[in-house]
Amino acid sequence: MAPTPTDPIAITDLADLTDALAAHGLIPRGAFHPDPEDGVPPGADGAPARTLVPVGHAGPAMWAAFAAARTDGPDPLDVWSRRVLDAVAARTGGWALFPFDGPPYAPFQRWAMRAEPVHPSPLGILIHPDYGLWHGYRGALAFADRLEPPSPDRRPPPCATCADRPCLAACPVDAFTGAEYRVGDCAAHLAAPAGATCMTGGCLARLACPVGRAHAYGPDQTAFHMAAFRRSRTSGA
Repeated sequence: MAPTPTDPIAITDLADLTDALAAHGLIPRGAFHPDPEDGVPPGADGAPARTLVPVGHAGPAMWAAFAAARTDGPDPLDVWSRRVLDAVAARTGGWALFPFDGPPYAPFQRWAMRAEPVHPSPLGILIHPDYGLWHGYRGALAFADRLEPPSPDRRPPPCATCADRPCLAACPVDAFTGAEYRVGDCAAHLAAPAGATCMTGGCLARLACPVGRAHAYGPDQTAFHMAAFRRSRTSGA
């Protein structure tokens, strides 16, 4: 008999976890054995995390799964992510952690860079050598057992060999300098009529990056994320 979405899963390696996440369009984004300075919270029983697996997405599968199960109310993607990852954690004997819980907020960028070959881009977004800027993290799963992570991927950041850096020239208000993100200038532009192109089509600087374009978000997902960003700036979050 095939397993149901609530059957327990014995996790012995990341392949087992991949199967549990696939139904939700999510993927393990690497794994690592955390040190105390990584700040991974213990489980509800006080057990320390011996393996941490960031969980996220690349490509359209996550958006399709979310759109099919979306509920009304504020922060629907965060609500969906919590529901999904809490359920997967319960099935696999781990515990779920989220980048939107806080303060204090978990150091997800640090965890991501420990788990897989992502690096800060000139836009401040982590860039992946395959997915470019078109990926994200919805949470992480922590386990008291020591699972074997994948072999380290030592590929250098794509930006290191990108001489033109078209992302920095594409922003209509020069919000990105390579050393600074002028978030106020970006938010003001999005709130003005001139920002309609960015709001509906996506950040022009992000779209200018040549890496991972096959994974670029579709129109619905783009508009969702841009609207969420604008709300966060308007609310002062």
